[in-house]
Amino acid sequence: MAKAKRHLGEILYRAGIVEKQALVDAIRDAKKSNKRLGEVLLERKLLSEDMLAKAVAKQFNLKYVDLNKITIPEDALKIVDVSILRKFNVLPIGTENGTMKLAISDPMNLEAMDAIRFRLNTELDCYVASPSQIRSFLEESVDTEKQEEDDKLKHSIDATAAELIEASADFQSVLKGSTVSADEDGPIVRLVNIIIDSAYFTRASDIHIEPMNDRVRVRYRIDGVCIEKDSIPKNMQPALMTRLKILSGMDIAEKRLPQDGRIKRNIGGQDIDFRVSALPGNHGESVVLRILRPDAVNIGIRSLGFEQDDYERFQKIIKRPNGIFLVTGPTGSGKTTTLYAALQELNKSDKKIITAEDPVEYNFDGMNQCQIKDDIGLSFERILRAMLRQAPNIILIGEIRDGIVADIAIQAALTGHLVFSTLHTNDAPSAITRLIDMGVKPFLVASSIQAIMAQRLIRVICKNCKAVDEHPDPRQLKMLKITPEDLRKNPVYKGRGCTQCQQTGYKGRLALFEMVEMNNEMRELAFSKATTSELRKAAILSGMRTLAEDGKIKIFKGITTPDEVVKTAQTEAVIAE
Repeated sequence: MAKAKRHLGEILYRAGIVEKQALVDAIRDAKKSNKRLGEVLLERKLLSEDMLAKAVAKQFNLKYVDLNKITIPEDALKIVDVSILRKFNVLPIGTENGTMKLAISDPMNLEAMDAIRFRLNTELDCYVASPSQIRSFLEESVDTEKQEEDDKLKHSIDATAAELIEASADFQSVLKGSTVSADEDGPIVRLVNIIIDSAYFTRASDIHIEPMNDRVRVRYRIDGVCIEKDSIPKNMQPALMTRLKILSGMDIAEKRLPQDGRIKRNIGGQDIDFRVSALPGNHGESVVLRILRPDAVNIGIRSLGFEQDDYERFQKIIKRPNGIFLVTGPTGSGKTTTLYAALQELNKSDKKIITAEDPVEYNFDGMNQCQIKDDIGLSFERILRAMLRQAPNIILIGEIRDGIVADIAIQAALTGHLVFSTLHTNDAPSAITRLIDMGVKPFLVASSIQAIMAQRLIRVICKNCKAVDEHPDPRQLKMLKITPEDLRKNPVYKGRGCTQCQQTGYKGRLALFEMVEMNNEMRELAFSKATTSELRKAAILSGMRTLAEDGKIKIFKGITTPDEVVKTAQTEAVIAE
């Protein structure tokens, strides 16, 4: 915002709007009553709101806009929640080259501009408009009662953000030291609350708070992609980190070693857990908060993304009386969510389910969940040996990390237990060779495994801005073996980007699957220590749909894009390119 070059009184006097004596009297009255000059002049009816707005625009080297003479986009009020627009009496009037055009009534209200920037993470081009014109547009365009109900329902984060910005003037005095204000309504407390609440309401899975040379960067991971949301001044870093450590139960004096903690916070009437990790770095400690949403693992098997035939096979496999069912994929591919969905399907009063997890992130009624604690010797191996004496029907092992755990899991499967677990491999068939490489005897692998499923998460096209992609990338189409004839039958879609999807074109995620059931041929190959490529060819011949093929089905259904499938499905065809 440019600084004023002249006083408002001087501008009004030179324009012949207010006479000298009347101006002197108004200035004297403004000082006595601690009011602004423009406010006093309006009370004395020495000028109109439009005249004042034009003078203020000139004072701050801004443009004046008459809202009655321009066309305001219909979705203007969807860009920012109306609660914050009303609070600061501002109005979005359009966008141009990624910059938001914002009509304001008070250029001195820097809090308003900061609140909008914080919400949209974009630059602003400000125009001065009459305050009554802005209020009139807001009142006429919004169903007040409905909006208030919506605001209460979602506990609007923008309102909280506005409260933080209002307190920004107090930051310098509060943050001179490395201690946190004891006042629970203090600015640093509100800052942390905003970061956490905003991440929750924008569907983020992680919050990354990363100190840099001259600032502290805040990023949210939304649908698997990190999006930078804000930059916090460097001098706020000590207080910010201390507040996060206090909330998560960490040692605030320890800054040289990694620490872990947990935060529980009530958001929108729900108790939400956050798993917190602090890691020392060159510019200070980096903190990551993993948001553990209760609804994330209660979505049900149907909502995971299975095609109908794979869904039916999955249902049959998880209801077998014994054997091992493995889910493979890299970190963050949704393996745990899939296994939890399966366990919830099986969680009946006639079944005893015991889990060994590191860590236990979600609690479920009816399941016996055991937390790994290596520092006291409570390892996967020790828990597994003990849980077999508990006579369970179903066992979940968080991850098979070594040959010892793999051997125990296989012994459990061979003695009549149904065992679920995860493994880090690129595809389903390679899980067999991975277990053998861990030292498990091939005949045990061949006889104990019932099925292996690999999965990846892909982003789903935003329904609000979904449109036909007229020019899909030819290279991606070739990699996925999508022909021009295929495109004539089934057009490819993309998301244009809108406020509902943070301008990404995607909103939400589903999984891609490839599932292989162990038949006689696969067991013989495992017994003879066949290579991964031989196992993969046999699995495909036996009916396994690959990740890429599953992705093609979802592309033609308009669920996702070729770009997402190429990036996610690491098939031989894609890698070869």
